Amino acid sequence: MSAPTPLRIMHVVRSPVGGIFRHIEDLAISQAAAGHEVGVVCDNLTGGSFEDDRIARLGPHLALGSVRMPMARQVGISDVGALAKARSILEPLRPDVIHTHGAKGGVFGRVVGAWLGRSRPVATFYAPHGGSLHYRPGSIEGRVYFRVERALERITDALIHVSGYEQVAYAEKIGQPRCDAFVVRNGVRPEEFEPVKPNPDARDFLFLGMLRDVKGVDVLIEALARLRAEGRPSTAIIVGDGPDEALCRALVAEKGLDDLISFRPSTPAREAFALGRTIVVPSRAESMPYVVLEAIAARLPIITTRVGGIPEIFGPHSGELLAPDDVEGLRAAMRAVLDDPDGAANAAAARQAHIGSEFSVGEMSRRIEKIYKDALARRSKTF
Repeated sequence: MSAPTPLRIMHVVRSPVGGIFRHIEDLAISQAAAGHEVGVVCDNLTGGSFEDDRIARLGPHLALGSVRMPMARQVGISDVGALAKARSILEPLRPDVIHTHGAKGGVFGRVVGAWLGRSRPVATFYAPHGGSLHYRPGSIEGRVYFRVERALERITDALIHVSGYEQVAYAEKIGQPRCDAFVVRNGVRPEEFEPVKPNPDARDFLFLGMLRDVKGVDVLIEALARLRAEGRPSTAIIVGDGPDEALCRALVAEKGLDDLISFRPSTPAREAFALGRTIVVPSRAESMPYVVLEAIAARLPIITTRVGGIPEIFGPHSGELLAPDDVEGLRAAMRAVLDDPDGAANAAAARQAHIGSEFSVGEMSRRIEKIYKDALARRSKTF
C-alpha cells in the first residue's frame, strides 16, 4: 500500500492572538507531524513581542513558512490591496487546502482559494471562531457581515465550527449553510494535564485573556470591589493586552483597588496560571475558549459563565456556571472559593477528569484531516 499523499495546507487568519491562534498552532504542529506541509498567513498590525515569539516558535513546523501582511480589522479601501497581496503570497505556494479562521481571514482566504481553484483542485474551509457571529442580527454591522458570510458559502467547501453553540448561532443568524458544516471541538495536549501549582506569592484570582468588553473584565473588577466592601479584600492579577486596557486600569483606580489588582502583559498560559489560585473567566460571549480548557486541564479552580461553548466543556458540571454580567453571582462564587479552598480543589480535579476523555488535540486534527481529504476528493472529480 502506498503512503498517503501529503497535503499542502495554508492557514489564513487576521489576528495572531489568543485562542484562535492557539487553535492554528495545535493544528499546524499536528499536521506537520502527520507529514503534511503547512504554512500560515496572518496580520502584521496586531500583537507585539509575545506574538512575534509565538510565531517564531511555530516556525520549525511550517514547511510553507509564515508570512505577515497588513490586514485591517475593519472593512475599508485597504482591503483591495491586501486581498491582492494575499493572492500573491498564496498562489506560488500551490496549496491543496486553505483553512481560514475568523471573519477577515475567512474572506481573504476563501476569495483567493476560489481564484486558485479555477485551474486545479483547491479546497477552502472556514472556522468562524465567533467572529462576525458576535454581532446582533438587527444591527447594521450584523446585517452587512451576515450577508457577506452567506455569499461566501458558495466558495466554501465546508464550515468547521469549534463548538455546537457556534454551529447553532451560525444557522440562526446567517441561515442553514449551503455547504457542509461540521463541529470539531478544540483539544488540549497530553502534557497540559500536568497540574500547575500556584506560586508562593500567587494572587487570589487571575484573569487571563484579551482586554476587551466582551471578556467581562469590568464585571470581575466590580465583584472585587464588593468583596472589599463586605470586609473580604481579595487580590487579583489581570494578564493580557487589548483595546480596553486603559478602561480596565481606569476602573481599578476609580474603585480604589490599585493595592489589590495588578496588571501584566500577555504571558504563556501555564506560566500565567501559577500567578493565581483561581482563574475567573467572566465572558459575555465565547465560542470554544482555550483558556477554559487549559485551566481545567491544569486542575486550576475556575469560575466562568454560561456562554458559547463553555457548557459543552463543563458537561455534567455545567450547573456551576454563572450568567454573564452577574456581578453579585460572581462575588458569591469568588467568596465561596475563598471560604472553601479544599472544596474548590476537589471540584477542579473532577472537571479535569471529565475533559480528559472528551477534548484531544489528536482527535481534533484527525477529524479535520478527514474533512480536508473528503472535500479534495470531490473537487478532484471536476478536473
